[in-house]
Amino acid sequence: MKEVVFAVPGDIATATGGYGYDRRIMAELPALGWQPRLLELGEGFPRPTAAVRAAAEAALAALAPAPPVVVDGLAFGVLPEVAATLSSTHRLVALVHHPLALETGLSVGETEMLRASERAALACARRVIATSAATARLLAADYGVPAVRLAVVRPGTDRITPPRARERTGATTLLAVGAVVPRKGYDVLVAALAKLCDLSWRLIIVGDRDRSPETSERLDLEIARGGLAGRIEFAGAVAPERLSAFYAVADLFVLASHFEGYGMAYAEAIAHGVPVVGTTGGAIPDTVPPSAGVLLPPGDADALAATLWRLIESPAERAKLAAGARAAAAALPSWPQSAKLFAQVLDGLA
Repeated sequence: MKEVVFAVPGDIATATGGYGYDRRIMAELPALGWQPRLLELGEGFPRPTAAVRAAAEAALAALAPAPPVVVDGLAFGVLPEVAATLSSTHRLVALVHHPLALETGLSVGETEMLRASERAALACARRVIATSAATARLLAADYGVPAVRLAVVRPGTDRITPPRARERTGATTLLAVGAVVPRKGYDVLVAALAKLCDLSWRLIIVGDRDRSPETSERLDLEIARGGLAGRIEFAGAVAPERLSAFYAVADLFVLASHFEGYGMAYAEAIAHGVPVVGTTGGAIPDTVPPSAGVLLPPGDADALAATLWRLIESPAERAKLAAGARAAAAALPSWPQSAKLFAQVLDGLA
């Protein structure tokens, strides 16, 4: 069995798409001849304290040069110095979920700093794995990563047998899945829903509210200001088995992300046969086909409100999109398929 080190910042059990990707790929690799070993890099990335950064750099520098080292992009992009040091002795693989500089809410200075840091770090990687073709195109065009060093390994999805039809009465159930952070556009969603108070709907938000406390506080104020407090439920971060239960009761999946490097929650909605309302930010159009959902420009609350009004009022249109989602689910990769592509990248390291 060949060893591969996965260097991951924070707690790998965290309920986010990026950590979920890391966990599932690591779980599948032993069947393909690779034994993953987890190296924890510490908390706070991509803004670690000086002490955490120094400890992470020391842990990476102490690694034996034989096994490949896959470094999650949340840390890799802010560790260009140690990447440069190890590039001649270690087979470094950068795993990029989405470029750090494209996180919503950064200052101009932070954006420029993160872009320069990640560009320098990526220049040191033997291979760069992007989780979507759209992200790979960004890395080639804006970060100077040669196509020969790029590989695309999309997240997998679990095979699910969704209900053939959703015949329900009462309020239309809307579901949003994702941490409450600026990039997910929850403020845009709430602004859109505030225009639809006369319609019968309820929204369930599944996602960590502690990642950005200031964002959660602002969102609570906007919900109260719009008179929506009784119609929006926060379920918090949940385990994958519980998440399936939320998809099972949803009539519409809606997430107003400003940018997604892939959009695992969108893919999960499709896998569950739930029609999608999303945006054109980043890789979402590659993930959500027109047959399965409606995509709008990021940040456009008026367009989002108009689309939600139409779909809430039209069960027939929702049913048509749900049928499209069920058909599109068959084209989504499984986790074993994704892990096989990942293993091929590891096998190809010189």
